[in-house]
Amino acid sequence: MAHIRIPSADRVIHDADSIRHFLLSYGIHYDRWPVAGRIDRDASQEEILAAYASEVEALKQSGGYITADVVNVTPDVPGLQEMLSKFNQEHRHAEDEVRFILKGRGIFYINPENGDPVFSIEIEAGDLINVPAGTKHWFDLCADRTIRAIRLFREKAGWTPEYTGDAIASGYQPLCFGPTPIATKGFRLEQAAAIAA
Repeated sequence: MAHIRIPSADRVIHDADSIRHFLLSYGIHYDRWPVAGRIDRDASQEEILAAYASEVEALKQSGGYITADVVNVTPDVPGLQEMLSKFNQEHRHAEDEVRFILKGRGIFYINPENGDPVFSIEIEAGDLINVPAGTKHWFDLCADRTIRAIRLFREKAGWTPEYTGDAIASGYQPLCFGPTPIATKGFRLEQAAAIAA
């Protein structure tokens, strides 16, 4: 299940209903779909899309999406760091960023337009997230550098990042919860430096 962390408030949200409520206040939709026993997480794109056809079709109808695919990122992907460098800078998209996670973990950082503090959403297998068009955010992988997800788009060409030019993302490290709670104390870099001093 997803975890939300608000570093400046030293606040963590774990409960699914609280996560939904918190994210909805920013127009971000969150849900859970079953993964265990549904399909082999290493299945082909066609098998995955067939297994989740009814859910994907419902999203297409409700959100106006016209295409879906499966992205598969592992540490062995050629040019992985260059690819991640496109997403771990603050940017927006002209359309929603919809992801259903089948395998692995990643972390979205959201920089709200209303002046609220930056918060992160760690997503893992079973999490469905829809970051609305125009939302300032960035994305990174967790330490295992693995993620497999269904993506939906309103345009066949997909979306491209519109960079804000703000260097805010460089002040945050992608610290994920992982399998043990010891990893939950993520700080902004200047907070970590102050603690170490």
